[in-house]
Amino acid sequence: MKIRLDNVVKTFETFRAVHGVSLEIESGELVALLGPSGSGKTTILRMVAGLEYADAGHIYFGAEDATDIPVRDRGVGFVFQHYALFPHMTVAENIAFGMKVSKVRRDKGAIDTRVAELLRLVQLDGLGERFPGQISGGQRQRVALARALAVDPKVLLLDEPFGALDANVRRDLRRWLREIHQELGITTLFVTHDQEEALDLADRVVILDKGRIVQQGTPEEVCRNPASAFVMNFLGDTNRFSAAVSGGVARLGDARIPAPGFADGPVDIFLRPSDLGWSQSGEGIAATVARVIDRPAGRRILALTATGEAVELDVAPETVVSAQQKGVITIERAKVYATA
Repeated sequence: MKIRLDNVVKTFETFRAVHGVSLEIESGELVALLGPSGSGKTTILRMVAGLEYADAGHIYFGAEDATDIPVRDRGVGFVFQHYALFPHMTVAENIAFGMKVSKVRRDKGAIDTRVAELLRLVQLDGLGERFPGQISGGQRQRVALARALAVDPKVLLLDEPFGALDANVRRDLRRWLREIHQELGITTLFVTHDQEEALDLADRVVILDKGRIVQQGTPEEVCRNPASAFVMNFLGDTNRFSAAVSGGVARLGDARIPAPGFADGPVDIFLRPSDLGWSQSGEGIAATVARVIDRPAGRRILALTATGEAVELDVAPETVVSAQQKGVITIERAKVYATA
């Protein structure tokens, strides 16, 4: 089922949450809405679900204008962050609930068969008679997904479904959800503020800020070619420097950074920790090591430039470096943006 938002607007009493958003989600695509708190991503999801109504614009499911269709008639499955399971019902009863109250009537045998299929799909065979309080948080979220899938939705909507879980469980569930999506091919809209989650899961990432889409593309496109300083800064750790362009080149310390297409004048240069290196000499930014942080995949150096600017950079775990050591921060990659 293809979804299309056409110039959708949503205003609440004191502010406008969504400013004329237009977006197409192809049939079978998994799209992540990514942005900081207040960016409008959950409001957009709720309008697609029918839990909020647009003040202007239209929402289409395929060729049908679904803008004013009630939530019960939209054919969507919804998974929330906090499961919303019925604690007094067993796992199997929770999964079956939507089928029992649906307009599409099924006999008990058909419902039991479907519940068994879904329990196998979400890898919870044998747990149907347990209650939500008797299973883990990750298992409860699998039950919530099975319940959403039980009514054979045209569209699956996920509102920060892993936000209440610890990091290791979130990683496992992300891989599992991607496998489920590939198997079922349901058009899926996923809301998160977690950049890693969006990039791991989505076919396409839509980045929002203050109710507007600021960039959309594949994970590779948004990571490698951030369209603005906001996107660059939002998608991960960055170091920001002010510099000036002269003749298509910006300088940071002894390093020359190509800036084609920029007029002479001030610019902002963004450098990710992984775009930097550490050397005893050479072209770059003179600095002194303030602290070294060891991590499983490498070492992070916290350094201070000669002008007192703090810089973070990642180096290989075997790099020999210690606090108070002087050296040079070398630049492998940089992004240049016009000063706002």
